Order: sequence, then C-alpha cells, then structure tokens
Amino acid sequence: MPKQKTHKGAKKRFRLTANGKVQHRSAGTSHLASRMTQKRKRQLRGTTTTDESYSKKIRKALCGNGY
Repeated sequence: MPKQKTHKGAKKRFRLTANGKVQHRSAGTSHLASRMTQKRKRQLRGTTTTDESYSKKIRKALCGNGY
C-alpha cells in the first residue's frame, strides 16, 4: 500500500501547533505595503489560526506533519 504524500503547497503555507491548530501568515503582507496604514500593517504581523472548517482539509494535506 503506498504512503500518502504531503501536499507541497500546503507545506509551504501552513504549520500545525502542538494542540493541532493550523497557523498561517496573513494575506497581503508580501509587497505593496506602502499604501497601507501603519495600523493595518501592525495588524497583519505574525501568524493567525485558520477557521476550523478548513483545518481538517489542511491537516489531511499535511499528513499530520507539523513543519
């Protein structure tokens, strides 16, 4: 029986916490930030957790690996 392969796109974008929650980087942070207000840029810093409705699919794509 072949093993389930990790989805490489999901591996680059998401990671699992110790409790099994899915973290990701906020959208809109890579470039063109000069037009944003300072408040918006501060709010987009760091990582956030995904909605639980998507988390099950992402965990399946990651095959349970945290990365």
